[in-house]
Amino acid sequence: MGSRVRELAGATPATRDRYVDLLRVASLGAVVLGHWLMAAVTPDGVGNLLAVVPALQPLTWLLQVMPVFFFVGGFSHALSYRSLLRKRPEGAGSSVYSAFLRARLQRLLRPTMVFVLVWGAAALLVQLLGGGGGLTGVTLRMVTQPLWFIGIYLAMVAFTPPLLRLHERYGWGAFAGLAGAAVAVDVLRFAAGVPYVEFLNFAFVWLAVHQLGFLRADGHLRLRRPALLAGGGLIAATALVAFGPYPLSMVGMPGEKVSNMAPPTLALLAHGLWLVGAVELLRAPAARLLERPRVWRTVVAANGVAMTAFLWHLTAMFGVYGALLALDVTLPEPASAAWWVQVPPRLALAAALTAALVAAFRTFERPAAPAEPGSPGVPGRRGALDSAGESGVGRLAVTGAPGSGPLAALGATLCLLGVLGLSMVGFGGLLDGRTALLIAIPVSAPAAVAMTLGGWLLVERAGRGTR
Repeated sequence: MGSRVRELAGATPATRDRYVDLLRVASLGAVVLGHWLMAAVTPDGVGNLLAVVPALQPLTWLLQVMPVFFFVGGFSHALSYRSLLRKRPEGAGSSVYSAFLRARLQRLLRPTMVFVLVWGAAALLVQLLGGGGGLTGVTLRMVTQPLWFIGIYLAMVAFTPPLLRLHERYGWGAFAGLAGAAVAVDVLRFAAGVPYVEFLNFAFVWLAVHQLGFLRADGHLRLRRPALLAGGGLIAATALVAFGPYPLSMVGMPGEKVSNMAPPTLALLAHGLWLVGAVELLRAPAARLLERPRVWRTVVAANGVAMTAFLWHLTAMFGVYGALLALDVTLPEPASAAWWVQVPPRLALAAALTAALVAAFRTFERPAAPAEPGSPGVPGRRGALDSAGESGVGRLAVTGAPGSGPLAALGATLCLLGVLGLSMVGFGGLLDGRTALLIAIPVSAPAAVAMTLGGWLLVERAGRGTR
């Protein structure tokens, strides 16, 4: 592992934006840390520390960094898709789209499907043996919840080509259109009371943040614009929370009638603007830091396992709490002095168990070897880093397979629905036929897994003409 990291770090092209890699790792790391800190586990169940101590909710304005990850995704998707377009032969048509989807979905779904199948088998075994109560039952229900992020990211991948064309034509106007649609949705929701319209903001809010990544890829976030973005976003978010119907927390709170996250609100979009502007203001000093070989090797190593760590971090957290209960270690009342004393060792144990799970499953996150040894990047090196934002993705050649785009789009849609459905229903009550509503349709865990697998197979089939 160490030699491979040194090889990849040493092969980094001068054109690569290293800060993007740092942001990807840092944003996922902040989410993991936030989940570990917010979990208020007792022998009676799992609560949220932010609900126990509402005074801590302003911390979500720093720790709710998913907008940064989606912003980075927009940057990487723009570069990767354009790289494929440059290699498009005459008459390739929609095969570019299928090649793009296949490359991105491989990177996302290989580690995700391993996680799903391992947990599905474990849940089935536990319930066949008559288990599934207490903390085990809570774990089976909650361990899949972070998959919502995978589902939203799949949607961003699927919408990249048309939204990139809109960006190239209208620039900031394309972002303004999506932001304006998010405003309209909240007006209809809160002022007119239109039912179900709020769910449209799962698309408009997150795709608007994704669009900022396109703007960054084309150099439109330089000079004074990051400061304006950060200041304007912070002022807007503060005003919306102070005078509007929006809660203070930028993550969902148990029992609240309105959540800024599910579905996303205009306040969350303003929060995303201030975060994007803030991280862009730190770009220059961070870039200097990343020139140091040891620092860059650390970022490269972390990027190679970030998705695996994200998928398994709740497993590690519940594993730690389960071990403490099995050893009859007292779990203090959340937010008490004894609880805070336990925080450092709990975090250390969760990090160690996550590292062990990463060591077991990291091989599924590695990108496939590029088909063309002489393509951009480092010739003949598996997963060599290039300027497309992720290893391997920008170096695919596109050949044949005309008309494969619709098949790939159908596959991506099935993957999206399957992953979102599984994040909602979990693995609890697997043998009882437990379901959750996904766009007004009841979905069970087996159905969600089948949709995800079926969609992935369709994308793979559509992409067979790409290599």
